[in-house]
Amino acid sequence: MAIELKRVDEFAVVTLRRPEALNALSFALIEDLGRTFDQVGGGDARALIVTGAGDKAFCAGADIKELVGRPLMAQKRGAETGQAMFAKLDRLPMPSIAVLNGYAFGGGLELALACTFRLALPNARMGLPEIKLGLVPGYGGTQRLPRVVGAARALELILTGRTVDAAEAVRIGLANRLVDGDPVAAGIAFAREFSRYSLPVLGFAREAVTRALDTPLNEGLKVEADLSTLAFRTEDAAEGMAAFIEKRAPRFHDR
Repeated sequence: MAIELKRVDEFAVVTLRRPEALNALSFALIEDLGRTFDQVGGGDARALIVTGAGDKAFCAGADIKELVGRPLMAQKRGAETGQAMFAKLDRLPMPSIAVLNGYAFGGGLELALACTFRLALPNARMGLPEIKLGLVPGYGGTQRLPRVVGAARALELILTGRTVDAAEAVRIGLANRLVDGDPVAAGIAFAREFSRYSLPVLGFAREAVTRALDTPLNEGLKVEADLSTLAFRTEDAAEGMAAFIEKRAPRFHDR
C-alpha cells in the first residue's frame, strides 16, 4: 500500500509510502488519500498527523509522467479531483497536522496547505515549482497559499517557483514551527497541546477563523457570535467553566 493509516494512542497517522518516488502523488494515490481521509473522519481520533516515509521527502508533488499528453478535459477533471480530495482535510472533525520531512513540492505542499497546521523538520524544503514546467498549481495552491502567507509572498513563490527552507517557512508563516526528531512523535507532541480540549468546540473555533478569510469583518463577527453561542451551549462549556470555578482540570466529553 502506498498509504499507511495507523492509530497511535488517540491520534490517526497517515504516512505516504512511495519512498522510491519521493512519495509523489499518482492519480491512484490521490484517490486513496480521499478514501483514507473519509475513514479518519468517521473515527474517533483527536487529531490527524500526515507525513511521508523516509527522510528525503514529505511528498515531492505530482507524478509528472502521468500528466504528459493528457486531454484537456482529463486534466481539468484531475485538478478537480485533487482539489476535492484535499478539501476533505478542511472538513475533518478533528485538526490535521502535516509534518514536513524533506521535500514538499507542488502537490505535496498543496497537501500540507490543506492541513490545519504545518511543522517543518530542519531538512524540509517547500515550493510550488509548477511555473518552471509551464504549469500552474492545480490542487489548491493558488488559493490556500495566499491565505497562509499573504498575497504578495504567495505571488512571489508561485511566479518564481523558488524553494523555501524550513527556517524561512517558519519566518513567513508557511510552517507553524520548526521541529526535530521523529516526524510522528513531533506531530503527536504538537497535537497534545490542544487534543485534550473539546473537539466540537475546536471545530467551532476553526470554522470561525476560516470564515474570516471569506467574509467582510461585520459578517465575520456575526459568524463568530453564532459559533461562540453554539460553543456556550455544549456540555463541555459547562464543564470547562465549572472546572475553572472549582479550580480543577476539566473533563471534556465532546458533547
